[in-house]
This record gives sequence, structure tokens and C-alpha cells, in this order.
Amino acid sequence: MTILTIVLMAMTTWFTRVAGFMLLRERTLGPRVRAVMEAAPGCVLITVIAPHFVTTNPADILGLAIALLAAMRFSLLPTVVISVVATAVLRALL
Repeated sequence: MTILTIVLMAMTTWFTRVAGFMLLRERTLGPRVRAVMEAAPGCVLITVIAPHFVTTNPADILGLAIALLAAMRFSLLPTVVISVVATAVLRALL
């Protein structure tokens, strides 16, 4: 069942990416639509981490603080890597 879930999630991710490319490939995007498309990954990331803002787990709260500090200094990918590693280490230690 787990493998089936992973495969279905991978297929869904692939399909949404390909469908977006196929639908928008011959269109010229306006500045407003382009801004929305560029903000979408950050919004998705926020929806993933937002529930952790109400946690009482000190490792998660410290991980969020580290993520916020990293986000002020680095771009998205280093911020995600730093945040994931920091939270994993904090969860193992605390």
C-alpha cells in the first residue's frame, strides 16, 4: 500500500507539472500572472510548515526559528536544506 501511495503521488506531481507546462507553453504571461506563478512555491512551503507554528514541541519551534533566520539570509533551496537538517538534529537531540 505504501509503494502504491508513493507511485500515485509521484504520478500526480508529474502530471500537474506537465499539464501546467502544456497549458502555458504557448502563452505570454502578464506580469501579474508571472508574479503569482513565482510566488506559488513559497506559498506551498508555507502551507506545509504553518501547522508547526502551533506546536508545543521545542525542537519544531527552534527549527522554525532557524528556518526564518535562514530565509532572511539565503535563497529557497539552502533555506529548505538548512531547515530540514536543523529540525532533524533538534528532534534527535531534544
